[in-house]
Amino acid sequence: MNYRTLGRTGLKVSEIGLGSEGFVNQSVEYGVDLIETAVGAGINYFDLYNPEPYVRDAIGQGMEGRREQFIIQGHLCSAWLDGQYKRTRNMEEVKPAFEDLLTRLKTDYVDIGMIHYVDEQKDFDRVFGGEIIEYAKEQKALGHIHYLGMSTHNPKVAIQAVKTGLIDVIMFSINPAYDILPPNEDVNTLFEKETYEAPDVLSSTDPVRQELYSLCEAEGVALTVMKPYGGGALLKAEESPFGAAMTVNQCLHYCLTRPGVKVVLAGAHDKKELLEAAAYCDATEEEKDYADLLSTCPAHPFTDKCMYCGHCAPCTMGIDIATVNKFADLCEAQGFVPETLREHYDALEVKASSCIECGACEPRCPFGVSIIEHMQKAQNIFGE
Repeated sequence: MNYRTLGRTGLKVSEIGLGSEGFVNQSVEYGVDLIETAVGAGINYFDLYNPEPYVRDAIGQGMEGRREQFIIQGHLCSAWLDGQYKRTRNMEEVKPAFEDLLTRLKTDYVDIGMIHYVDEQKDFDRVFGGEIIEYAKEQKALGHIHYLGMSTHNPKVAIQAVKTGLIDVIMFSINPAYDILPPNEDVNTLFEKETYEAPDVLSSTDPVRQELYSLCEAEGVALTVMKPYGGGALLKAEESPFGAAMTVNQCLHYCLTRPGVKVVLAGAHDKKELLEAAAYCDATEEEKDYADLLSTCPAHPFTDKCMYCGHCAPCTMGIDIATVNKFADLCEAQGFVPETLREHYDALEVKASSCIECGACEPRCPFGVSIIEHMQKAQNIFGE
């Protein structure tokens, strides 16, 4: 397993995490066994949005006696009422639900207190202007939450959350299909194939999503990824909006090469799917490569936009072209050069200014990027 630093929290987290889908409609014993499998594969990051009692019990039993080996992303505002899941903003439901979470997990804290599912502007205003955020801050002050997070499918809302300065982790839906769509408060549009047939759908990353990735990278806010397979649609040619099937490794690699991303929460419904995702860390570069598929797929081929795939390498002058492009794109998305990105750029051994315009890289780019022009742009942005 590979590990990354979870942004400014400083926590060391596994690139592949486990959500709670695999626990649904199973026994506690099954859940404990699934956790053992995850731990054995080197996974230490677990998302727990599901409030169902036996799901929380399973994770609690799985953690018992080794709490320090687990980094828990536990959700506030996710409650189990009258035998079913409910997203709630009612404090009379929020408080006991969070207390129940800690009790069933047999712990007195969660590492990330994730404010659950904020997609609409009016909901964001209510959450961050009222009792919910105050309760979250109170629990953090008491040590029951170590860092604050928020889950959303809407990049505009995510950007606002980052700008509050209160949020250290954003749980966000990322995959190449979702990345080409503009922001929308209706999460269902992400799942509908006809959405991708609209005339204004891009063949590159939507600028608002690019802005979010840039902001998170610059501010040290970590992105944890949900829905990396698009609910499974990206793994099937007949269901994918691209008209071509991606592999698990390709989906995971796409997410992990986006700026700001630290953990991908694989949608594993059983041990087989979990181990398939965990095996990403041992996959070859060829097995992870998504470039050829995304540049030649029947619908929405990505074009004229660096996807940081590295096919342009090696540069005759030793420039890390993909990394230079990533830093330049992040600055362009924000409209200025954040100090953190300048520091990252300054640390590169070879800068964009070393480009001799030989053009050897451009024929190798699957996405038709004018790399020489991009090196000139980077030089203009960073001054070298």
